Amino acid sequence: MYKKIIVPVDLSATDKGEKILEKAKALLDPDGEIVLINIVEELPGYMAIDLPVDLIENAIKDAKAKLADLKARSGFKGSHEIRSGAPAREIIAAAEEHKADLIIIASHTPDFTNYFIGATADRVVRHAKCSVLVDR
Repeated sequence: MYKKIIVPVDLSATDKGEKILEKAKALLDPDGEIVLINIVEELPGYMAIDLPVDLIENAIKDAKAKLADLKARSGFKGSHEIRSGAPAREIIAAAEEHKADLIIIASHTPDFTNYFIGATADRVVRHAKCSVLVDR
């Protein structure tokens, strides 16, 4: 059983988020805590100049509402937070800050681009200092 589990959720695939959240609840120690997170990716400067100023702010507001809804529907014990930056880096940072002993992350079927830049789950597995469970 794990005392602190980080569950990063891609809000464009909440069905996968719900699935890994159920796994986290099953692996959680009775007095443990789940930290549900979502990462809003920052835009490179060359792209941001052509987009509305409030795009990131609106994405953060939308993510907060969706995470709160997911938490309410799942009824888990713990917290949720929104982070901004590169997903793998922020997931690993969250695990270190919360002193997590497990990260449960959903993975997608790799496509051609994963061979050049690598998937978020791949990066988390390679660099996390705690155990990582990847759900396919």
